[in-house]
Amino acid sequence: MEVLEVIKRLLADILDMEVKDILPEAYIVRELGAESIDLLEMAVSLNAAFNIEVNDADIFLLRLRDHVTEAAENKTDVVRYLAERLPFLKRDRIADIVSDLEGGPTLKVKDLVSYVEWRRVNG
Repeated sequence: MEVLEVIKRLLADILDMEVKDILPEAYIVRELGAESIDLLEMAVSLNAAFNIEVNDADIFLLRLRDHVTEAAENKTDVVRYLAERLPFLKRDRIADIVSDLEGGPTLKVKDLVSYVEWRRVNG
């Protein structure tokens, strides 16, 4: 089964939603209503489903704003800085995230997919 489909099923189960209502572009917190306990459950579920190590801070972008601040303090390009710290995200996605910081939590379903696929290759 495709990574996206497994993640959608896990999210649907955790968030008590229909799989069809979970789209790759959906914001996990803003649109799907996930709370911190749901994210913890998701991390455990991803570990079990894909047999990968899940770093909560990375996968859920928990240090994102800290990284943005660090980039500014170091007078470093924020996209490049984030790409070094979050290697599972493509630069265009990072640029989207940076432009959307004011909107609230920026994590999308497709970001979980990127993380899982990256972890499967990079251990």
